[in-house]
Amino acid sequence: MVQTNPKTVLVIEDDLELLDLVAFVLEDEGYRVEKASDGLEGLRAVERKMPDLIILDMKMPVMNGWQFASEFKARYDGRAPIVVLTAGANARRNAEEIGAQGWIGKPFELDELVATVRRFTKGP
Repeated sequence: MVQTNPKTVLVIEDDLELLDLVAFVLEDEGYRVEKASDGLEGLRAVERKMPDLIILDMKMPVMNGWQFASEFKARYDGRAPIVVLTAGANARRNAEEIGAQGWIGKPFELDELVATVRRFTKGP
């Protein structure tokens, strides 16, 4: 389905295979996806265009998820919701620590990913 004004999702994940998979699935659902492999790249992507949603891994090199969330809130007052994507046992706690709006625990089902993105973007 081609959207005239698709929602943009910024995915910040250092596992490049997972990053590509998430991007592929969301693009197939009609979303525009920006990719970043660490928090610093994520901030640069936000500077170019504010996404409708940020999917954020927590443990990354260069700038981790906690540092990204802190900097994002300081610079942009949390103008886009953040969904944490991290190890299952810690996902909820990590999300609460940074004030994220949601979380997805790894490993996850692709249907869960799509449903969560839809919930926070109100569809593509």
